Amino acid sequence: MSDKLNIAVIMGSTREGRLCERVTDWLMGELAALNAFRLSLIDPKDLCEPSGGLSELVMQGIRSELGAADAFIVVTPEYNHSFPAPLKQLIDSISSEWHTKPVGFVSYGGVSGGLRAVEQLRQVFVELQSASVRDSVCFINAWEQFDSNGVLREQERPRRTLLKMLDQLSWWASALKQARHEDVRHRRLSQDGMALRLACQAG
Repeated sequence: MSDKLNIAVIMGSTREGRLCERVTDWLMGELAALNAFRLSLIDPKDLCEPSGGLSELVMQGIRSELGAADAFIVVTPEYNHSFPAPLKQLIDSISSEWHTKPVGFVSYGGVSGGLRAVEQLRQVFVELQSASVRDSVCFINAWEQFDSNGVLREQERPRRTLLKMLDQLSWWASALKQARHEDVRHRRLSQDGMALRLACQAG
């Protein structure tokens, strides 16, 4: 497609010293090198108020970014066999912006590589009418996979997996984007037809 798809990358951790920044930096670098997408980055750490809530003013901007996105990639760690609470709070603070769009996952953790968090997120996004793609990128014992400068030690295998995931994500994003446009067109035609019938009846 000549028109680039919009992908919103969503960070999942707000912990101090989080590894999420290194994983996300790797992902954003790979996506930028492909030059195939328009990218936006959403960090729940930027949204937190001292009270522990989310800034409503900032959330308006986030809703706009997510609404404009054609697909999402969530970068998440695994905390106690699940995903972080700030990520759930962010997800639950948004509604229709998630609907009928695909989501991919990049996870990290210990021996599971964050996959248990991903499996739970898949259930959450099903409820939000999002389609999660089959393949995901996971980093097992992630703290060992990045050097002291935050550079991924072994690049080839994660890159191959990422490209496979992006193929699936792009297919679903394009198909669902077209379907949304057709749905809007159909609704508009139906509304126009109803208005015309009411006008004829009134005449």
